[in-house]
Amino acid sequence: MTSLTLSPSAAKRVAFIADKQGKPAVLRLAVDGGGCAGFSYRFALGEVEDGDSVTSTDGVTLVVDPVSLDLVEGSQVDYIEDLGGAAFKVTNPNAASGCGCGSSFSV
Repeated sequence: MTSLTLSPSAAKRVAFIADKQGKPAVLRLAVDGGGCAGFSYRFALGEVEDGDSVTSTDGVTLVVDPVSLDLVEGSQVDYIEDLGGAAFKVTNPNAASGCGCGSSFSV
């Protein structure tokens, strides 16, 4: 178990996408080097793997690999729909700064 959380709106969206693709409702959050602020978030439907940190909301599972966990521990993954579009958003207490696009950060 981890201190990561998946909001109900994010869980609902993951469940919808997984159902349409015929895949398990497992969202994998990973951190890659790059992006305009140094690190970027990567989302994909996946499976739980050995060593992953796992949390669940409304029957949907959020998994993070051990390397990425150091950078996102304590974060919340949400799904936001507004006039600018729709996207998964990570509220990361470890991020020292972010960028305008909201998909990259620095520590």
